[in-house]
Order: sequence, then C-alpha cells, then structure tokens
Amino acid sequence: MLKTILIIVAVLIVAALGFTAYSFLRTPEEASGPIEAIPLSLEQDIQTELDSQPASEMEPAATAANQDSERRVAADTVTEADALVQADDAAAEPETVVVEGDELAASENEEEASPDSSPTIYEILPAESEARFQIGEILRGSPFTVVGTTDQVAGEFAVDARDLSSAQIGPILVNARTLATDNDFRNRALKNQILTTDVHEFITFTPSEIIGLAGTGTAGDVYNFQIVGDLTIRDVTRPVTFETTATAVTEDQLTGTATATVLYADFDLFIPNSQAVASVEDEVVLAIDFVAAAKDPSAES
Repeated sequence: MLKTILIIVAVLIVAALGFTAYSFLRTPEEASGPIEAIPLSLEQDIQTELDSQPASEMEPAATAANQDSERRVAADTVTEADALVQADDAAAEPETVVVEGDELAASENEEEASPDSSPTIYEILPAESEARFQIGEILRGSPFTVVGTTDQVAGEFAVDARDLSSAQIGPILVNARTLATDNDFRNRALKNQILTTDVHEFITFTPSEIIGLAGTGTAGDVYNFQIVGDLTIRDVTRPVTFETTATAVTEDQLTGTATATVLYADFDLFIPNSQAVASVEDEVVLAIDFVAAAKDPSAES
C-alpha cells in the first residue's frame, strides 16, 4: 500500500516538473502579423438633429401660415391687374438678386473653409516607436532592472491645432508576443506563464479622457498632459493614467512619451519563482515612446 502511494506521488511530481519545464522551455506563439492601428472614428451624428428638430417644429408653423394665407384671400379682393403688377414688381426688385448672390458666396466660402475645420489624424509609426516595461528584482544577490521592449505598438489620434482640448485618442495596441528582454529563458517565462500570449496576443489601452491639454498648437512646443483610460492585460482591465509629454515637430509629425506605474498583482499576473531571483518588486513601469505621422486623407477608404 505504502509502495503504491509512493509511486503515485512520484508520478505526480514528475508530471508537475515536466509541465513546468514545458511551460518554461516551449517556443511561444509568434505574432499573427504586423500590428495595425484600430481606425479612429470621428463621425458625429449632426444630421440626426438637423433632420429631427426642424421637421417637428416646422410643420405647425407651415400649417399656421397656410391658415393665415386662406384668411387673407377670403378677406381681401384683389383684381387680376393688381396681381400682375405685384408679380412684375416682385420680379424686378434688385434685393432678390443680391440675396441669391450672397447665398452663393456664403455657400462657396463654406465649402472652401470646410477642409480646414477637420482635425488631422496621426498614426503611430511602429518602426520608429517603442513600447516597454520595467520591473526591478534582486538577481543573484544584486539589484537588477528587467526591461522588455517591442516596436509592435499601434494607435491613432486626432488633433486640431486650433483647439487642443478637442483632441481624441483611439485604442493603443501592443503585441505581447513580440516583447523581448535580455534573456531568452525569461522571454519564455514571460510569454508562456506570465502573459499567456498564446491566448492573449495584445495588450490594449483604451483612452477615455485627456486632462491638461488645451489652447492652440504650435510646431516646436512641448505639451504635458494626462491620458486616462482602461488598460487590459490578458483578461483583466483596470483604470490607468499615463503621464504624457508630446511635441509637435511639424504639422505632419508628432513625437512623445507616455508612462504609467501599475501593480502587476492588480492584473492577476503571477511571476514564477526562480532560484536566481530572490525577490521581485510589486510595481511595473509601462512606457511608450512614439513617433506619429499625419495620415493622407486621400488614402482613406
């Protein structure tokens, strides 16, 4: 009986060690493809208001106008000659021509001004950008900072230089399968055990508010502000605020850095034990260094 129990325990230990070794040593899934930004939607449902409000408000007004017209026709007797004279006078009045000219000029001016009223859409360039994390640990008795980086970061944002407070930022994506540190063994543990990138390929930050960005934009100026939103790692989402510094290099290029500090335990992340690592800090620094270029409006589908 005791022998049987010992055999079962030995088998379980071997199985556990084998699974642990497999988790550490197996090759993680590669990225499914080059990262692409989720297009930022700037659609505004203005037509709904224009279509709904006037329709309900104008119908009673039109009915009242018709009733008033009928009363006037019933009350007044106008000869056919008088009606013709009034029609000729109305057609000859110069005010009608002026009004039509003003309306055409206003319409042309409005069409010419409409392109300038649209914000510029900027897209992060992965080849010139970087997403990374930093976490401290005690490695073989000495402090060490683990840094993981990837250029597979994507996102779009819209900026109107005349009103920075109207800026919008779309979801920011980072491909976790492409994160790499200085050690291949650590990379396998990071992807296979900590982030489970085979199942959860992307880390996503969805902005909900921009704080501290206002006024007008000028090329060469530096702007400091906060981006508040929801950060999703694996299947856990938590609110996070990124401290951001951005520079308008030119009208067509923006650069900047956004950083935030989080507790990895808040995202239900577990760091496996290692004989070489005595301890790991609770906080993780997340950062994105980005270069973004204005998109060509004619290239939009």
